[in-house]
Amino acid sequence: MVQLLILFSIYTIVFLIGMFMMKSGLYALSGHRLKQWLLRFTNTPLQGFFTGTVVTALLQSSSAVMVITVGLVSTGYLTFQQSIGVILGSNIGSTITTEMITLDVGDSVIPMLFIGAALVFFGYYRPAYGIGMIVVGLASLFFAMGGFSQLAKPLSSYPIVDEWLQKTNLSPFSGIMIGVILTAIIHSSAATIGITMGFLNEHILTLPAGIAILLGANIGTCITGLLASVGSTYEAKLTAYTHLWFNVVGVIIFYFFIDPLALAAVKLSSAPDVQLAHVSVLFNVICSVAALPFVRWIESAILFFHGKRF
Repeated sequence: MVQLLILFSIYTIVFLIGMFMMKSGLYALSGHRLKQWLLRFTNTPLQGFFTGTVVTALLQSSSAVMVITVGLVSTGYLTFQQSIGVILGSNIGSTITTEMITLDVGDSVIPMLFIGAALVFFGYYRPAYGIGMIVVGLASLFFAMGGFSQLAKPLSSYPIVDEWLQKTNLSPFSGIMIGVILTAIIHSSAATIGITMGFLNEHILTLPAGIAILLGANIGTCITGLLASVGSTYEAKLTAYTHLWFNVVGVIIFYFFIDPLALAAVKLSSAPDVQLAHVSVLFNVICSVAALPFVRWIESAILFFHGKRF
């Protein structure tokens, strides 16, 4: 059991390192233009929405975009209202990662690692270094995903893990809480979803249970933004609160539609991991697009609940 947990921890660390390397590579290619886009193309909620989507897709991390956004609001470069559109867009942009990790690269992981490493160590120009980091990061993600699938069955044979899995399969609320806690600990909803996909592929978790964990991961990822807002300005805190409440309300609504989502996903793909990735897209797109016309109402609601008390 101890050996399996150590291996599981190693694969999780490899996944997180892969995410970091991809983010670093993409940032090396784009430089400071991402922040410039956030500053320049957020004048309206619609502009902020599209900018948040693109920047998050490039950085492969909604948490990173939230930290940047909270920082820009804290320094007065962005207003609280402008940040709402970015939040809505970032939730959609984050689904690119979940779709990406479902790709089947077969035995290409090792060649990808060698090619990426060569570009990183021998690339004399920023584009080569950035591309190398992205390739190594992707290879690390695929390697970790394979590890999660291999460990799923051995781990599930232990009574404690089996009890947790059975409880998750029977209770969506338990799945949501697991998603919240695990994502809050490792600060990556993509890693939580990746781990869940490993159990789904081995048919140890049911799709509704996987969807419940995914919903919880969307709440858990808000912790990073909340931590970034500690000690920041009043408007920066409002931005973090908006991210939290938006995801909490979305999860509460979709809690009652987990089974219909599972049925829809089954029709879209036969692969369990791809089904979960598609559910992530559906959830985030529906929530964000539905909320976009009501940005001013959302702003008013947050100000009402979290307004300054004199």
